[in-house]
Amino acid sequence: MKVDEFDFVLPEDRIALRPANPRDSARLLVVRPGVPFEHARVSDLPGYLRAGDALVVNDTKVIAARLGGRRLPRPGFGGDGARIEATLIRRLASDRFAALVKPAKRLAAGDSLVLGRTIAAKVVAMRGGGEIEIGFELSGPLLDAAIAAEGAMPLPPYIAGKRKPDDADRADYQTVYAAHEGAVAAPTAGLHFTDALFGKLAAEGVMRESVTLHVGAGTFLPVAVADTAQHKMHSEWAQIDADTAARLNRARAAGGRIVAVGTTSLRTLESAADENGIRPFAGETDIFITPGYRFKAVDVLLTNFHLPRSTLFMLVSAFCGLDSMQAAYAEAIEKGYRFYSYGDACLLFR
Repeated sequence: MKVDEFDFVLPEDRIALRPANPRDSARLLVVRPGVPFEHARVSDLPGYLRAGDALVVNDTKVIAARLGGRRLPRPGFGGDGARIEATLIRRLASDRFAALVKPAKRLAAGDSLVLGRTIAAKVVAMRGGGEIEIGFELSGPLLDAAIAAEGAMPLPPYIAGKRKPDDADRADYQTVYAAHEGAVAAPTAGLHFTDALFGKLAAEGVMRESVTLHVGAGTFLPVAVADTAQHKMHSEWAQIDADTAARLNRARAAGGRIVAVGTTSLRTLESAADENGIRPFAGETDIFITPGYRFKAVDVLLTNFHLPRSTLFMLVSAFCGLDSMQAAYAEAIEKGYRFYSYGDACLLFR
């Protein structure tokens, strides 16, 4: 399909720079086949689900992956080096990360760095496109603790370009159930949940299950090619264990619906599913879902509003139909919904 078909115009003032407070007070646009759009709140979610449904969340945890710093002076050159900013995007070993750095033209393999205030590192390799491989003097838990203390939350460009990350983002840009460190972007649909909302869902008989997908930096990028067939999807590490898969299969066999919280949960489930159900899965997934895809696992999707021309808008268009989602987004824009990572949500029934 032509990527232009997934375009739309969004006024700048619709981009949310802070989340709703409380989290579950965010607005919720409900999209069901053959039914007029409904306007609700995320706190109303229990009324749209039923006993026996299985709510699946992504329990990845965002690391403080954005690190300002400098390149130390090179031997034989004066000055105090060059200022840089690095965003860690993927762990390669206990002491190594792939990172996006700007300005990359100031770096070369072998350069010594100080990131944050005190974290010593070296440029191991230049990978092109602004990506480098960084080797740290610290490793394992000591490195993790240093990054957590000195890094900033890696807010998406459409927020970070308008304001700097601050202490509030350390809580706001993390789900209340985050457990496994490794994401460099939040699974944003999960940001709307509170412990109180989970309690109400449980009281209605909705079960809760967890999968893990470590969200990568490529998730929110627009597609740069003219046709979806030409796009190479980024890969991300995902996992669903055998017990979780078995419970989800039993729930569906008993008539319950699989409700994915976010596109990352959906991509994990669909990567793990075949015609016979959901299987245990652990590894990289680069699943690219566009209209025409046949869903095997997910019946309902709670998700935020996505970038035009992005793989995520293509995914929701596959889930509900391109015409339906274009109409839903037009409705959301007209009604003043807030978009993107800190914005409102929609509840999509396949």
